Amino acid sequence: MSTPVPTPPPQGRRTVAVAVLVSALAALALWAFAWPAARTAPRDLPLGVAGPARATAPLQAQLKEKDGAFEIHRYADEAEARDAIEDRTVYGAIVATPQGMRLLTATAASPVVAQLLEQAVAGQAPEGSRVTTTDVVSAPAADPRGAALGASVLPLAIAGVAAGAIVTLLGLRGIRAVTSLVLGAALVGAVAAALTHSWLGVLTGNWWAEAGVLSLSTLAVGATVAGCAALLGPAGIGVGALAMVLLGNPFSGVTSAPQLLPEPVGFLGQLLPPGAGGTLLRSVSFFDGARATAPLITLTVWGLLGLTAVLLGALRRPAPARDEAPTARETVPVP
Repeated sequence: MSTPVPTPPPQGRRTVAVAVLVSALAALALWAFAWPAARTAPRDLPLGVAGPARATAPLQAQLKEKDGAFEIHRYADEAEARDAIEDRTVYGAIVATPQGMRLLTATAASPVVAQLLEQAVAGQAPEGSRVTTTDVVSAPAADPRGAALGASVLPLAIAGVAAGAIVTLLGLRGIRAVTSLVLGAALVGAVAAALTHSWLGVLTGNWWAEAGVLSLSTLAVGATVAGCAALLGPAGIGVGALAMVLLGNPFSGVTSAPQLLPEPVGFLGQLLPPGAGGTLLRSVSFFDGARATAPLITLTVWGLLGLTAVLLGALRRPAPARDEAPTARETVPVP
C-alpha cells in the first residue's frame, strides 16, 4: 500500500507563491527596461531631404539602403524642410547645396536623434567635405540633453499611481473619488510646472498649457489605477501600477524617440499615458502645440475611461449601509 504524499501547509504554499511572483516581476521589469534600451536603433525615423532632385537622388538611394532605418520625406528647399521640422513631421533634414550638405536637426525633439543624424550624415558625406549642422529647434540651455524632461515621466506616473491607490484605500467612491482624482491631478500639474518651468527652466512653452498637460498625464494614470481597483478590487491597484510604471515608462520613448525602440514597443508606448504625456509635453513646450492632437486624445480617453470605471464600480458595489443608532437606550432592571 502506497503512503500518501503529505501536502505542504498553506503557509509553505504562500511562501513559494511569493517567491515565484517576485521573480516574475523582476524578470518583467528587466525585460521592459533593458530590452528596449539594448535594441535602440532607427526604425522608419522620419527624415527630410531637400534640394534639387539631381543632387538629392544619390543621397536618398544611400539612405534607403539602410534597411528601413529612415522614412524619407522630400522637400523642394531648406525653407520647406525647416517648416516640416517645426511642425514635427520630421526629426531633421539633409539639405543639398552647391557648397555641400547641410544638416538640420531639432534637439528639442530628441537630442539622441540629433546626435544619431549627425553621425549618419557624416558617414554619407564625401571624404574631406564638411557637413554644417543647424539646430532649428534647440533644447533649452538648462536641459540640453533632455535628461530632465525624460526624468519627469516616471515621477508623474508614480504620482498618478499613488493618487489612484490613496483614493481606493481611503474608501472614496463615486463622485467623491472622481473629485479627489481631478483636484489632485490639477495640483500635481501646477506643482510640476512650477518646478520644471519656473524653477529649473527645462520647459519653455506656455506655463498654463504645460501645467494642463502635466495634470492630464497624472489624471490619466490615477483614474486608470482607481478604475481598475473599483472594478477588480484592491488587486486592481497592482494591475494599473504594472501597466503604467513597468510598461508605460520604458515604452514611452521620452529619453530617445518612439522610432528608436523595437517594434511594436514604440507604437504601444504612445498608446499609454506616460508616452502620450511625454510627446504632448514636448509639443506644447517646444513646438507651439504641433502634433498635439493624437497624444491629447490618448490621454483624454484614458482619463475618461478610468473615471467612468470609478463611477461604475460604485454602482456595482454600493457602500454598505451604516447601522442606525438606537433612538433610546434600553433600561435594564436592577435586581
